[in-house]
Amino acid sequence: MVTMTETAAKKISELRLEEGKPEWGLRIRLVGGGCSGMSYELGWEEQEAPGDTVVEAQQGIRVFIDQHSAQYVSGSEIDYVDNTMLGAGFAIKNPNVKSSCGCGQSHRF
Repeated sequence: MVTMTETAAKKISELRLEEGKPEWGLRIRLVGGGCSGMSYELGWEEQEAPGDTVVEAQQGIRVFIDQHSAQYVSGSEIDYVDNTMLGAGFAIKNPNVKSSCGCGQSHRF
């Protein structure tokens, strides 16, 4: 369903510890908005919600995906990139994206 690079797993583990949520999972969802239609939203979640898909990723990190978003993120890879010119952050490589806006933050499926 969704995979995660070792780099992303390491960063998520670090962030969870910094925020005092070492056992929490990563919530990924698609929300409406942006110039191309949909954007990713990432956040912490203590446990899955009813109907969620739960993926056990690298280093025991659980990824929670709601039913609506699951169809769009299937086959995606979560990575963490640190580009000194553009900054650092999580990047989602999604084979289902048909087009993206110029800044790459909004996508059409």
